[in-house]
Amino acid sequence: MYRNCGYKIGRHTYIAEGLTVAEKLEDEDNLIIGSRVAIGPNVTLLTSSDPNNSRIRPYVKIQRGRILIEDDAWLGAGSIIMPDITIGTGAVVGAGSVVTKNVDPYHIVAGVPAKIIKKVEMP
Repeated sequence: MYRNCGYKIGRHTYIAEGLTVAEKLEDEDNLIIGSRVAIGPNVTLLTSSDPNNSRIRPYVKIQRGRILIEDDAWLGAGSIIMPDITIGTGAVVGAGSVVTKNVDPYHIVAGVPAKIIKKVEMP
């Protein structure tokens, strides 16, 4: 179903229930998910964030941009990924985190906003 929306999704990727994708971009490459990615329940991916028709619209920053989730990444339950973010290969986003900056490959981030808590140790 997500591929039919124009999203690019690699092989063997797991998407749990409740994934929300909020977008206003008309670019086909606005959401790219690599292979073997694990997306926990109730994750939100925002390729666009703005106040819509609110009177504050001229005074606040409108955010738009592609989300790239590279191979082998893991997004914990309830995490939120803001626009124009890359989640690096093998990176882990802790449950309930809000990602406002790119996550380097093989790093674990958590919190609001998400911060590096450690690296993924691989032999």
